[in-house]
Amino acid sequence: MTKAYLLGVLHDSTERKTTYRVASKSHEFCMCLVKGITVLGYRAWIYKEGKTRNLWIVEFSKAFLKGIKIQSTQDKIDYIRGYFDTEGGISKSPKVRYYLYFCQKNLADLETVKQYLKDLGISCGVIHNPSKRVDPNYWRFFIRAKSYLEFAKVIGSYHPEKASYLRMKI
Repeated sequence: MTKAYLLGVLHDSTERKTTYRVASKSHEFCMCLVKGITVLGYRAWIYKEGKTRNLWIVEFSKAFLKGIKIQSTQDKIDYIRGYFDTEGGISKSPKVRYYLYFCQKNLADLETVKQYLKDLGISCGVIHNPSKRVDPNYWRFFIRAKSYLEFAKVIGSYHPEKASYLRMKI
């Protein structure tokens, strides 16, 4: 895990005064984040939100990622992986066509991810709004089928569930 990966993860986080909070239904994924942050030399903590909710929170200091920028090709790969692990989607049912996509309300962020993927030779569909009536500020794009294998090999995933579905393509 790298700081560039964590920058990607932050697209599905909330900010407090001095910390970032990342929420997930996957306790295993949250433990992976805590371990990765710890290995990088910072502290992170995990807790369950609410007594009855199946939601876990990882919290860590904002100072940890202060001044970090995406510069190298490896940074782009790590950033996209983190983004995918929190804001990406993958078909889970064998009854539907296999697909990979990214979605986000921040159009500029999504355009950046798409450009990084293009820089890596991964073919993407058009950024579009799936339903202006439901949410006019929600955007997504798909990875083209011809790039599924390349995406799985180059980008991959640290999210336990998504990683297992991606492995089906390798």
